[in-house]
Amino acid sequence: MKRFVATLAVAALCTGIAAAQARPAGGQPEKGSIPAMISEAIANYTQIKTIILASAEKMPAENYSFKPTPEIRSYGELFTHVAQTQMALCGANGMQTNPPGQPRLTPANATAKDDVIAFLKKSFEACDATYATVTADNATEISGSGFMRGSKLGMIGKNVAHDNEMYGQMVVYMRMKGIVPPSTAMRGRM
Repeated sequence: MKRFVATLAVAALCTGIAAAQARPAGGQPEKGSIPAMISEAIANYTQIKTIILASAEKMPAENYSFKPTPEIRSYGELFTHVAQTQMALCGANGMQTNPPGQPRLTPANATAKDDVIAFLKKSFEACDATYATVTADNATEISGSGFMRGSKLGMIGKNVAHDNEMYGQMVVYMRMKGIVPPSTAMRGRM
């Protein structure tokens, strides 16, 4: 009888361990699930958001009009481009980012650091709000048109890809001005 009770106890323990391993730890979504993919996409977005905002802050105001060559965007225009694209991407996901009757928040050629950073932050706030509405139930809903067409989850990825592309350009400008880019300065802390 003692062996039978011991066997049942071991079986119950093993069943409990197996059940605990099967369910997500700490309420985390299961690997490969839509919620896990949303969490990963948001984490990637948050990381590039941190890096881009730090890049905007690091460059002195007098260098916001800096262009390595005349044919390309100024340092400040890189950020307004990011902001305008984010406003469009997040708007394509169902959030109105520029209310009717209001002009664009800043011209594409803005070079005043404070204005550029304010516009950039508004675009991140718009995307934060939009991405907070992405759920397992609506992540694959398609909206928008042209470049702005895609699923809600896909739009987060598209935004991260674009922001990373733009950050790569920002790095060159910073290096030319002797500034260590945030991704290098933050290495190991992100």
